[in-house]
Amino acid sequence: MENKSLNLQSPKALPTGEGLGGAVLLTQFSRGAGCGCKIAPKVLDEILKTNMATPANSKLLVGNSSKDDAAVFDLGNGTALISTTDFFMPIVDDAFDFGRIASANAISDVYAMGGKPLLAVAILGWPVEKLPAELAQKVLDGSRKICEEAGIPLAGGHSIDSAEPIFGLAVTGLVDIKDLKKNNTAKPGDLLFLTKPLGVGVLSTAQKRGVIKEAHVVVMINQMTQLNKVGEALGKMEGVTAMTDVTGFGLLGHLIEMAEGAGCSAEINYSALPVAEGVKEYLAQRIVPDATYRNWNSYSTKTGFEKGVNVMEAFNLLPDPQTNGGLLIAVDAGAVDTVKHLLKETGLEKFAEPIGIMKELADKTVFVRL
Repeated sequence: MENKSLNLQSPKALPTGEGLGGAVLLTQFSRGAGCGCKIAPKVLDEILKTNMATPANSKLLVGNSSKDDAAVFDLGNGTALISTTDFFMPIVDDAFDFGRIASANAISDVYAMGGKPLLAVAILGWPVEKLPAELAQKVLDGSRKICEEAGIPLAGGHSIDSAEPIFGLAVTGLVDIKDLKKNNTAKPGDLLFLTKPLGVGVLSTAQKRGVIKEAHVVVMINQMTQLNKVGEALGKMEGVTAMTDVTGFGLLGHLIEMAEGAGCSAEINYSALPVAEGVKEYLAQRIVPDATYRNWNSYSTKTGFEKGVNVMEAFNLLPDPQTNGGLLIAVDAGAVDTVKHLLKETGLEKFAEPIGIMKELADKTVFVRL
């Protein structure tokens, strides 16, 4: 595809959310975009804290006591039910692609627990007086497409008339308890792998501002609609000690959750980080999502840098909010070759080298070296 800028007008010139030829640009109807809609980590901590006593439930294997990707409930027969929900405002202009991306992102939480998705129900908010119903139908068709790829039915859902377009899924999955992966069970010496490149938050912001190149739109959409199916296979590997998916808090935020949950620190090899095509070009133009700054304000005091690291670039990249980002995997040193083989076997050979390592607890939760 020719590497040229799309001929889109700026948001200020589009008060009605229309592009050339009258095409509706969904991103002009939302303040946030994708997982960049997430509430800032510090604010979320305030929302979630409570003085209310919650009754203990021995069947609840994963719940609010940890910052994991989904709730997990013991079914009593060696298996557990995985339950999760995720929804957001448009991150792309095309309604069908919006449905695909939001659905792949929601299903990812089941894969991040090492599980197999079973079914999904839709969550739809639509400004019916601003946007035609036919567009909402395209969103649902996009969702049906991704659910079909995941081998699950879109079995129902709920819709409301809302001020901004919103879409996502509630997903139910299943996992053998012995294969359940959590985000807080890594240990010092584990090597870290990441299965997708960083930077889709930057690319989506470039699109919202009307300056993204056509080739980079394709890169962005392909990445955000790619299912993290490898998580189910990784769940069956004993040497995979912890796993999560990288979403709205960026690589930095989700790695901090992984390290703090395990009582460890982590070291990132900055030069080994995969970065999506075009991202550094837009960073040079200072195109950064607002959520990047919110994330950085929450995590900066927990992060250290080796001399020589481009701190300004790292500040813009490490907290970049990812939508349906890659799996962040902690792997025992003895299982690294097995995991590398799986990644290569499943078409993820570009991500078969570690990006960092878990360490004993230090003064900084994450240390970034060259």
